[in-house]
Amino acid sequence: MTAFWTQADFDAHEGVHVFHDRASGLMAIIALHSTHLGPGAGGTRFWHYAQPEEALRDALRLSRGMSYKNAMAGLPMGGGKAVILAGPDRRKSPELLSAFGDAIQSLGGRYITAEDVGMGEPDMVAISRRTPFVTGLPAADSTAAGGDPGPFTAKGVYLGIKAAVLQKLGRDSVEGVHVAVQGTGSVGGGAARLLAQAGAKLTLADVDATRAAALAGELGAETVSADAIMDVACDVFSPNALGAILDDDGIARLQAPIVAGGANNQLARAEHGAKLAARGILYTPDYVINGGGIIAVTLEYLARRDGHACDVAQVHEAVEAIPGRLHAIWNEAASSGRTPDVVADAMAQRLIGR
Repeated sequence: MTAFWTQADFDAHEGVHVFHDRASGLMAIIALHSTHLGPGAGGTRFWHYAQPEEALRDALRLSRGMSYKNAMAGLPMGGGKAVILAGPDRRKSPELLSAFGDAIQSLGGRYITAEDVGMGEPDMVAISRRTPFVTGLPAADSTAAGGDPGPFTAKGVYLGIKAAVLQKLGRDSVEGVHVAVQGTGSVGGGAARLLAQAGAKLTLADVDATRAAALAGELGAETVSADAIMDVACDVFSPNALGAILDDDGIARLQAPIVAGGANNQLARAEHGAKLAARGILYTPDYVINGGGIIAVTLEYLARRDGHACDVAQVHEAVEAIPGRLHAIWNEAASSGRTPDVVADAMAQRLIGR
């Protein structure tokens, strides 16, 4: 594996930890970008990577994104991220999850984990048998926060889309607004349901075409192939799958005045924020709009740590602050002549002492 400090995505990370457990087959990376505001918090991604360098790149980029996301959400958490290098069969054994829990425990509380791609609530329960530094665990009852944070991420994305429509189009409702949704999983699908309830017109796409078709049937939406969603003429393009889709080619294909979605690391490179702006496209910084999930699991973790359940109403109230942060970013970008991604990064960097 390439030395992590020579990677383009290395950003003065405080620690990059590689774990290998021969008995279970665990191979994992835990990257800690910053613990300036608190322990590094961020989910674990379980993914099959063609090359280990891709796993390292994910860990570096995603942990930095978590530093920014947690800071901009006003949470007392730093930024961390874990990736487990899955085999081609993507098999997860109890022994592997136990070994991963031991790896987290060995960091002594500097990293707090939760669900991410390929990891769900049962996995968090298994990991919690080996370490207390885990969240996203089942809720005690319907009034308490806990479990899958996806619905809170989806709510934040929906509210962020509404805010972007107001900012760019001057419309205080999404009724009749055409949104092209890329990815119909927990976040994209949840946001699509909220948009449909509010009267938006939807075009959906997913690499799992059957899943997209099922949701389209439920919501009365249209579908296109996963390869065609970025070419749809619409009001909002909402990326909710994997990142780095806003590259030279992707930006050139867009036929929407707004980009607002829950995918992490949407900009392929730093200069792509300026390329969006040059086309007159309003960009919604991803780590701000998609902060609902980390808000939920952080408030849950802090409450459990202090010996009580977290009221789910408290989480909803915190998620509902996302649009205000977005408007502050866009307004500063407009007044300063900088792009929204640059403004958001500068705000986050100040908050984490960089």
